[in-house]
Amino acid sequence: MRLLLAIAALLLLHPLTAQAPDRPTSGELHAAIQKLGVLGSALYIAAHPDDENTRMIAYLANVEKVETAYLSLTRGDGGQNLIAPDISELLGLTRTQELLAARRIDGGSQFFSRANDFGYSKHPDETFTIWDKDAVLADAVWVIRKWRPDVMILRFDPRDPGSTHGHHTASALIGMEAFDLAGDPAAFPEQLEYVDTWQPKRLYWNAYSWGGRELPEHADSTKLIRVDVNEYLPVLGESIAEIAARSRSQHKSQGFGSAGSRDRATEQLELLKGDDNDADGDPFANINLGWGRLEGGAAVATALRDVERNFDFSDPSASVPALVGVRQQVERLPESYWKTRKLAEIDDVIVGALGLYVEAAVSAPFATPGDTLTTYLELANRSEVPVSVKQISVHASRDPWVAYPPQGTSLTAGVPLRDTIRYVIPSDAPDSGPYWLAEDWKLGMYTVADQQLRGLPESADPVVATVPLEVAGVEMTVDVPVRYHYTDPVAGEQFQPFEVLPPAFVEVGESSYLFTSDGTRPVTVKVTAAIDRVEGTLRLEVPDGWEVSPAEQEVSLDRAGQERFYSFDLQPSSGQSQARITPKLEMDGRTYDRRLVTINHAHIPTQLATLDGGAAVARVKLSTAGRNIGYLPGAGDAIPEALAAIGLNVTLLDDAAASIGDLSQYDAIVVGVRAYNTVDRMPVYQPRLLEYVRGGGTLVVQYNTSHRLKIGDDELGPYPLQLSRDRVTVEDAPVKILAPDHPALNFPNKITAADFDGWVQERGLYFPDEWAPEYTALLSSHDPGEKDHDGGLLIAAYGDGHFVYTGYSFFRELPAGVPGAYRLFANLVALGQTK
Repeated sequence: MRLLLAIAALLLLHPLTAQAPDRPTSGELHAAIQKLGVLGSALYIAAHPDDENTRMIAYLANVEKVETAYLSLTRGDGGQNLIAPDISELLGLTRTQELLAARRIDGGSQFFSRANDFGYSKHPDETFTIWDKDAVLADAVWVIRKWRPDVMILRFDPRDPGSTHGHHTASALIGMEAFDLAGDPAAFPEQLEYVDTWQPKRLYWNAYSWGGRELPEHADSTKLIRVDVNEYLPVLGESIAEIAARSRSQHKSQGFGSAGSRDRATEQLELLKGDDNDADGDPFANINLGWGRLEGGAAVATALRDVERNFDFSDPSASVPALVGVRQQVERLPESYWKTRKLAEIDDVIVGALGLYVEAAVSAPFATPGDTLTTYLELANRSEVPVSVKQISVHASRDPWVAYPPQGTSLTAGVPLRDTIRYVIPSDAPDSGPYWLAEDWKLGMYTVADQQLRGLPESADPVVATVPLEVAGVEMTVDVPVRYHYTDPVAGEQFQPFEVLPPAFVEVGESSYLFTSDGTRPVTVKVTAAIDRVEGTLRLEVPDGWEVSPAEQEVSLDRAGQERFYSFDLQPSSGQSQARITPKLEMDGRTYDRRLVTINHAHIPTQLATLDGGAAVARVKLSTAGRNIGYLPGAGDAIPEALAAIGLNVTLLDDAAASIGDLSQYDAIVVGVRAYNTVDRMPVYQPRLLEYVRGGGTLVVQYNTSHRLKIGDDELGPYPLQLSRDRVTVEDAPVKILAPDHPALNFPNKITAADFDGWVQERGLYFPDEWAPEYTALLSSHDPGEKDHDGGLLIAAYGDGHFVYTGYSFFRELPAGVPGAYRLFANLVALGQTK
């Protein structure tokens, strides 16, 4: 219970209403009725969260009223994070939810492939050496076959490799091939057990050029159409660009807050493949998007026009009898994709028009297999239309666990029906966390064996209530996910996802362990009980050549939420090495080796995920000089913990310390990544930091971008330097030492080429490309086929101290336990020291 209360307390910090039962307005219901008359779809394809053109998606979904989806090949795992220290798969989890939040606003749906974002790539050829191209292509074909788009739109140009991020062009190349293969039964035939082939009619490039320049010469102007997209929608009270800005602003981890526009806006679409019967202003010209594409559908179209014409904005429920009649007409049509889809949409509109409130709630954010869970049901009919409810089932699959109430209970207008269901979660219920993180994965690709999970934006809700209804004499069913429901004394009523998680969590105490000598070091393993009475055997799995004592320990925790700590002595290998250690808890014939991670931001639902509870370990020959380090946080990283792991005393500098505190007490001060982009008080801090350097201190500034600097770019260092977009994306690109005699490469550790072995994701990013002669460039590196980039590590003497600017990605390398990165960073903070 304490664990549940702790998580619940976190949720109170960031209330969110996106998980609440739907309560559409009259304007939204009217728009939904209009959409019932459209039987068409579109698929937008790009590489990352935030690549999508939200203006185009909002236009397609709200003006054309076609079913619109965005296929992002990755979840953005390799990007930076402006709102938290989470990177890699945790950043991908945040950005997944940001995309889903965006789609809730602009009206689109969301898909992903198994590709993961391994960092910046300069060419699609490089991308496809890391992504499994056939697997990514198969996923794109799968999504097309499931979504059945009439029109596909590529964000990026497939004909201009090397002009943008390699993932960008790769997404366009995948889209080009998938367009052709989706209709071919010989392509990925294993998918045809679940879906039929599908051939989209048109493939477009959403043509653009930066800075108002002309489109590239290879763009065919005879195949280009222009679409005016910024239509004002009175029933929603917004223009398309205003909707799109709210949607794009959900990408908060990337700093993509946007403002709406009332100006005319035009999108350009160049036809790349398919029939050329489109027309300027209409990518769907001469494609039948009405009920006429279904046998017997003409009468449905007529009935829907009547519903729309007679809609009463002050009483939407007056349309329910006519909508029920439309539903009966659709049910009589031959089976088809659109029949199934439109029946579900009609049911949603009927429920909304009734003002029907259906909630299935629990009082805790998660439970474990075998738990007895109490679900609180509330059903309220806020109309005069007769509604009765039959047996409600609560289940994790189509097999019900418990049913309530007796058949035929009427829902009296204005009188909610409330009751509870108690049931036992099956003992074999799986972890309901992110499905793509359930198995180990390799660089470039997540492991998802189940074909039917591929493409899904997130895991299915683990517990669902199915509510069979009779509305105006017609039977229909409403499925609602069980939600964690609570009331915050400040924010009021809140809803969050509910999860089924393991009965125990294990994790080591640090994100990485560095051994600088042959001596043993204690490793603490925290065991957290999610149930009462956790008993088992705990061991620490270590790599070959390492030793651990004791071999195992008995674990006993009495109550849910209790934590206990167990210590193991770890002996490193004799030579320099990198590996991982993993705690394993054996309990009731099962092994538990995952930790619980909570991602909590105000703009997305709180995410509970279980990840590997282990950590990177490394044996490294490393010395340090100087002990007291001040750390000024930026956008968020784990550098302070990494420096503490090598024996340095790290103090986080708050506003008072940075503004008026005594900085001279620190041997070095490190500025976190992108601090000059994200910390509003940097104009106050910077003069004091430079004065600290002048007086004999060492200041290490990690990477920033030239966009939205909080100070002038001529103030970033004591002498001028100019940031650029230069980066080295190949993590094993050769590094040349330019100043071998410089103290930063010799004390207290002698830096050699071997120190750049084993780096992860990249060498570095946003290197300066111009700098004053007072700076010394220490290192040079470049990606294949490019010129040298010498600006990744610049050092200047200033007064009695040292100023360091580095674009090398220490924020990735140190948490990953890269020995050479530790050795080099230890040297940087030791500048000016003699012992």
